[in-house]
Amino acid sequence: MSNTNPVRNVIIIGGGPAGHTAAIYTTRANLEPLLFEGFLAGGLPPGGQLMTTTEVENYPGFVDKITGPELMERFKGQAVRQGAEVIMEDVAKVDVSERPFKVWADREEPYLAKTLIIATGAKARYLGLPNEERLMNRGVSACAVCDGSLFRNKEVVVVGGGDTAMEEAMYLAGLCPKVTLIHRRDEFRASKTMQDRVLKNEKIHVLWSHVVTDVLGDDFVTGVRIKDVKTDAERELDAEGYFVAIGHTPMTELFAGKLELHDNGYIKVEPGTTTTSVPGVFASGDCQDWTYRQAVTAAGTGCMAALEAERWLAANDD
Repeated sequence: MSNTNPVRNVIIIGGGPAGHTAAIYTTRANLEPLLFEGFLAGGLPPGGQLMTTTEVENYPGFVDKITGPELMERFKGQAVRQGAEVIMEDVAKVDVSERPFKVWADREEPYLAKTLIIATGAKARYLGLPNEERLMNRGVSACAVCDGSLFRNKEVVVVGGGDTAMEEAMYLAGLCPKVTLIHRRDEFRASKTMQDRVLKNEKIHVLWSHVVTDVLGDDFVTGVRIKDVKTDAERELDAEGYFVAIGHTPMTELFAGKLELHDNGYIKVEPGTTTTSVPGVFASGDCQDWTYRQAVTAAGTGCMAALEAERWLAANDD
């Protein structure tokens, strides 16, 4: 193989907490990783979902709150200082059918790798209302655990009817005097246990058979406009926080038909590991985790992927 196209020990796809943590650990193991942090399928910016988070108060080690972009800049800075090579290129295609694995980005010739760490993340789903985007991080959120403390003692609404919506509503009920749970149907999709918890909570008020048609507010959320799906009657509801809990979309399109995926699109890994269906390919962060979806857990699986890649190379690299 020519020196212009060397075979890398590790290529990492994704520049969020999982990807940069994997870069830190693989660099310290002298594996000289190459990390792609370009825009990914679905429009996630470099840094992932933290780049749309204004304040982070639950990442260990930070006594004072820090913005999501600042936290990601520190992740990247540490990886680069350790010696990781980080490039801003969009990954367009991968081939994991044989080794070395191939990764195509902004050049015709593929990058080659002995191991691959996938850290492409997931993207929160929204209703698609214009004011959702305009008021993002100004009262609009898709993560109660991330942003709930900002709404302490304020009235909020949660949109959704699955387990995620139940969990978000229960979490917010521990912080807020009133949580209005808005669901378009007259019954929840959530598990019976989660439904019972929500319906028994006096702080949670369920609004059945309604949809949100707009988010209100100039500089910050002041309420929502809702419509009764049975009568088409519309009215406004006061609220200082608007939480969408209708699911996430994993950024795994690149790997469809190449790796085993769950029915919901997340990458399958062996329980307790980051090992995928292809030996030498590892998945970390939110592209394989739809349960926790936190920066700290993503970073933890990035560490796991790095250690597993190092051990795999030690056992299999000739």
